[in-house]
Amino acid sequence: MKFRDGFLWGGATAANQCEGGYNKDGRGLANVDVCPTGKDRSLVITGKLKMYDFDEDYYYPSKEAINMYHHFKEDIQLFAEMGFKVYRMSIAWSRIFPMGDEEEPNEAGLQFYGDLFKECHKHGIEPLVTITHFDCPMHLIKEYGGWRNRKMIDFYEKLCRVIFNRYKGLVRYWLTFNEINMILHAPFMGAGLCFEEGENEEKVKYQAAHHELVASAKATKIAREVDKNNLIGCMFAAGSVYPYSSNPSDVWEATKMDRENYFFVDVQSRGKYPNYALKEMERKGTMPIMAEGDEELLAKYTVDFISLSYYNSRCVRTDDGEGETAEGNLFASAKNPYLEYSQWGWPIDPLGLRITLNHVYDRYEKPLFIVENGLGAKDVVDEHGYVEDDYRIDYLREHIKAMRDAVTVDGVDLLGYTTWAPIDLVSAGSGEMEKRYGFIYVDRDNEGNGTLKRSKKKSFYWYKKVISSNGDDLE
Repeated sequence: MKFRDGFLWGGATAANQCEGGYNKDGRGLANVDVCPTGKDRSLVITGKLKMYDFDEDYYYPSKEAINMYHHFKEDIQLFAEMGFKVYRMSIAWSRIFPMGDEEEPNEAGLQFYGDLFKECHKHGIEPLVTITHFDCPMHLIKEYGGWRNRKMIDFYEKLCRVIFNRYKGLVRYWLTFNEINMILHAPFMGAGLCFEEGENEEKVKYQAAHHELVASAKATKIAREVDKNNLIGCMFAAGSVYPYSSNPSDVWEATKMDRENYFFVDVQSRGKYPNYALKEMERKGTMPIMAEGDEELLAKYTVDFISLSYYNSRCVRTDDGEGETAEGNLFASAKNPYLEYSQWGWPIDPLGLRITLNHVYDRYEKPLFIVENGLGAKDVVDEHGYVEDDYRIDYLREHIKAMRDAVTVDGVDLLGYTTWAPIDLVSAGSGEMEKRYGFIYVDRDNEGNGTLKRSKKKSFYWYKKVISSNGDDLE
């Protein structure tokens, strides 16, 4: 009842949530930079409130984040001390092409990531690189409207050609888009989309999604041409949807919500638009415009593996009951009375991870990779920077047990597991620092105060033991 030899244990971050250095060494402005904290964050990330530059009345946490741009060697050393086999991270598009549509890339940006990858290899850590973790150069949004514009495919293709060639031999595992289904829930953050009054927002989202799906297939094609050893994965925000009751209406609604999540992976893994999606887009008038050759490209260049984030399951009810609602990763759902909830109101459902892994593996029969799983919580730090975070250990322990059952009992083919996040960073949903996930505490608060000093939490030593035992010792 063991994980395979070579199972890839590690942690995951995103450039816009940890790097900082938003204007260093030629980097251009990106959509993720201008997402503020506070009450208007939700309006900005959903494209309801246009914010194309900084406003002095707001605080923008990603401008500095935890300044990994200048601390990456220290941080990777700490990851190595835990025994990481893999580090999932992302490239900031605007470091490579500051405007997004230049002819030549920014050498300083290329050098930075090259140095980071070499530092990983120095410690025996395999980089797993997300090409786009929500980042989009602001110039491409202002000038072209973000991913609603088909020209974005060409700009993305150029980025891919540059990084695949530059980092050949340094990076083998690639993800094309982070949580591609989040375009439906946070379209500005996910795809640089803002909406005009009276516009058919759903049609715009699905047109942008089509462009991303075509771009993903092109990236897969290029990656294989550049290096036959490259492995390309897709990535989506997962979490099975439960019916609140045995009422067939609840069951059917849960089925439809699952399909909404799977739609993107259906295309990226199976190579075509599923019938249920085609029928719904026909009914709603949201069918995207497809260019000649798109369908052939999607069919020919499907992904090698499927990666996913899992924080919680979801629950849906169709009656008019007075039940509470729960929030989770920008998804609202009915409150499941059988589950406990985190400080941010997210359901905690380890068995749901096993259920989700089985659903995804049964559907696609391709290797899976859990690239995000973790607990956001308020930590109490002592004068030495130490945090007694047993709640985090408990969360991860139970999820790893469920993951192990999915692999050893159910036969799910799982490549690895990277927790979100190995080090405290800016929350994507709320923009907060106090919503902490890491094994490493960072002295930084919600207003940007603090020394940025790193220190090890209790979970640091626990995860080190988990990795060294290949998941056998979870106590």
